[in-house]
Amino acid sequence: MVDRPGGPRGPLPLVTTAGAVIVGGILAVSFVSSAFLGAFRSLSEANRKMTAPPCRICKGRGFTECRLCKRSSVIHWSPLLDPVVKKPCLCPTCDGNKVQRCLNCVGKGYV
Repeated sequence: MVDRPGGPRGPLPLVTTAGAVIVGGILAVSFVSSAFLGAFRSLSEANRKMTAPPCRICKGRGFTECRLCKRSSVIHWSPLLDPVVKKPCLCPTCDGNKVQRCLNCVGKGYV
């Protein structure tokens, strides 16, 4: 077999080049499609925000008072069914912030 100067030496370089082209094409298509979908999602979200009515539960704020602690940031808890002593613990729903995300609009402020 005679080696050609500067030419490929068998099928392996051809296969690796073809594989690299295919993988590069797939990556390029996925990048372009994800960028397009992100832009489309942000435009549709902005349009929905302008035209949608505000949430009736939170009045458009996106947050409501915490239902578990009732804005005290502490719950009185005991692992026993009929406890003798209840320990005050930080509210697990609001983490002591006294407000929770509106469950009706999922914190967006509009329905």
